[in-house]
Amino acid sequence: MAIRNIRKYGDDILRKKAKEVTVFDDKLKTLLNDMAETMKDAKGVGLAAPQIGILRKVVVIDVGEGLIELINPEIVFEEGEAVEVEGCLSIPGINGEVPRPQKVKVKAMDRNGKMFEIEGEDFLARALCHEIDHLNGILFVDKAIKFVKSDSEG
Repeated sequence: MAIRNIRKYGDDILRKKAKEVTVFDDKLKTLLNDMAETMKDAKGVGLAAPQIGILRKVVVIDVGEGLIELINPEIVFEEGEAVEVEGCLSIPGINGEVPRPQKVKVKAMDRNGKMFEIEGEDFLARALCHEIDHLNGILFVDKAIKFVKSDSEG
């Protein structure tokens, strides 16, 4: 496993749409492992492949309940709305109040290509939406209704 370089705000790759994963091989498993290690090293709760320069629909999330790996994720249900403060490893030092669904259901594949669904509420729902936005070239600053300066790096 290796820690990858996290791309920062202003890097064009963060604004591009990621492509679907069609090959589930050792290269994908290495990417997932590296993304999880990179996210943990940066003290983040989520990381999308475009954030490390890979334009593929791959996401890792850990909100404290264990690692979640999502390949080709798609939100299939959302309910409610909550406005909370978000940050991003690609935009250190800036946080913003962002409206997101309070509950979501996401359809995705695991590292072996098996389809599954995951439901998330509150913080997990927010993390799912935030990371899936990255796959479409959307950053939290595009949706923020108010910005807050942060003392942290991410």
